[in-house]
Amino acid sequence: MSSFFAMLDRMKYIDRWGLMRNTRPESLSEHAQRTAWLAHALAVLRNRRFGGRVNADRAALLALFHDCPESLTGDLPTPVKYYSAEVREAYRTVEEHASRQLMDMLPEDMREDYAPLLFPAREDAALWEIVKAADILCAYLKCLEELRAGNREFAVAAEQQRLRLEALALPEVDAFIAQFVPAFDMTLDEMKPPG
Repeated sequence: MSSFFAMLDRMKYIDRWGLMRNTRPESLSEHAQRTAWLAHALAVLRNRRFGGRVNADRAALLALFHDCPESLTGDLPTPVKYYSAEVREAYRTVEEHASRQLMDMLPEDMREDYAPLLFPAREDAALWEIVKAADILCAYLKCLEELRAGNREFAVAAEQQRLRLEALALPEVDAFIAQFVPAFDMTLDEMKPPG
């Protein structure tokens, strides 16, 4: 018996943004799915418009698994996680331990296939850069969603996420924001293609 996938399935019970009032909760599973979509899009943009040569499918897969250790640790709020270098390093150790626990839940013959999804490999460095950008973009979109719903609780967080995205200086992020983010403010009827 293996409890690996049952443990990952519990991500649906873990809410993000725990320190803030949300108009609509966002589970860790939902976040992972959205991050995977965004990572795939950023990789495609990098390849199509900016001369990249990254595997968009692999970027999406890495993004889908990027927060799996939180199925064991829960979601540590950003202000706590980044409080100091010591706290960040301690949390990194906790996440690595959680990843090892997840690996131990897998049958032996599957571990080498899942190890690169739970432990960033050097050969995936460019993809992890995209996953990190997608993760921040996902947080930014959540903040915009909350602001549209009239929840000012997310005003400062939205600005912080916007600045983090700018600091990445990735042209694919800028292209995504310019071309796709405005539609997130549209109604269903406005999004439908004409005709």
